[in-house]
Amino acid sequence: MQYSSDVAFTDTVKRIQSERGSRRSYERMERSIGGFSNAISPDLAAFIAERDSAYIATANAAGQPYVQHRGGPPGFLKVLDDRTLAFADFVGNKQYITTGNLLENDRAFLFLMNYADGERIKIWGQARVVTGDQALFDRLVDPSYPARVEQAIVFDVEAWNANCPQHIPKLVHFDEVHTTLARVRERNAYLEATLRAANVAFDAPLPRNDHVPASTAPAIHV
Repeated sequence: MQYSSDVAFTDTVKRIQSERGSRRSYERMERSIGGFSNAISPDLAAFIAERDSAYIATANAAGQPYVQHRGGPPGFLKVLDDRTLAFADFVGNKQYITTGNLLENDRAFLFLMNYADGERIKIWGQARVVTGDQALFDRLVDPSYPARVEQAIVFDVEAWNANCPQHIPKLVHFDEVHTTLARVRERNAYLEATLRAANVAFDAPLPRNDHVPASTAPAIHV
């Protein structure tokens, strides 16, 4: 019997699982629910709508792998239907490695990370490059985002699975930190003004520094 998880669990992988003691639990999962999910659930769609970054893996005809980062405004990766994803591919350095790989081999993989909450999603499928389809581009583009669309990548989902959160570093988006700090400063200014009005002594405010270099803030994900 074939399962959706066979896209990852090849015969060799299953043999190794058997040798190392994990095959029985995965076999129960396959028999009970048919393997990995193969349709985009509402929860997955909500997760995707919050992402501003993704990694897409491809391989050429010779099997040479390549992983490329893609990003944009939150929700740049669009759910077209319950089995299809797509994103606008912006003009970049014009190496076209992913584009060339997909013309030779349409097998592809998406890896989505939520560092703040320790979540990651793996998505297997086939992908294709679409050019000259303005109607599709209009569905994928945020007009307020300053980037020029060159083409689109359409991804047909074959299976997806949520990974365990173990060892995912807790990183916070720079914009979220900046917004939170601005609110804290406003609150502090209000409290200081209130204390002054009540003639209550308090320590002098810390020096303000709006610039936070990445090198001095390793916990901030930019």
